[in-house]
Amino acid sequence: MTRRVSLVLAVVLAAVVAFVLSGQDEVAPPRAPERAAEAVTRGLPKADPVSIDVPKIEARSSLIPLGLNADDTIEVPPVTRPMQAGWYLHGPTPGEVGPSVILGHVDGNKQKGIFFRLKELVPGDKVSITRKDGVTAEFAVTKVERVAKDEFPTDAVYGDTAEPELRLITCGGVFDKASRNYLDNVIVFARMISSP
Repeated sequence: MTRRVSLVLAVVLAAVVAFVLSGQDEVAPPRAPERAAEAVTRGLPKADPVSIDVPKIEARSSLIPLGLNADDTIEVPPVTRPMQAGWYLHGPTPGEVGPSVILGHVDGNKQKGIFFRLKELVPGDKVSITRKDGVTAEFAVTKVERVAKDEFPTDAVYGDTAEPELRLITCGGVFDKASRNYLDNVIVFARMISSP
């Protein structure tokens, strides 16, 4: 009986080893063709964006260029025009490889802003950016974060990416009456899913 148990254990052990050594490639998912990966990362040529449309939150606006302030912080659209969104002109334009950044107010001038409902977006929601060359770049939300302004994730927002991506940024969280500012930022991350 002991010999029989030893024989069964040896056969089972041999089968497990054979499966692990020879079956690995069979259970791994097939690799996508290299050409498909190139198509995703290639992106579009540079072209200034002219408008944004976020259907789920009914946010539509023309886009104005935004540069840097004297202290090297990014400009924001005029608070007196809270429904105006703007794009950061020193980064990639929407559709180019890299993160394109669009900013808008949550509120201003005693009214709701263009990105008042930005925090309602969830992964899969769509964002369309129409460009000066007539192309509309379509993006899908991948995540939404609320972060303290003093912990702003600069690298995650502005750092290089392998494909065309988009960031939508507004204020959020608690409004500090003393400083007259919100304490947090709401940041939407999205990636391009299609363009003509």
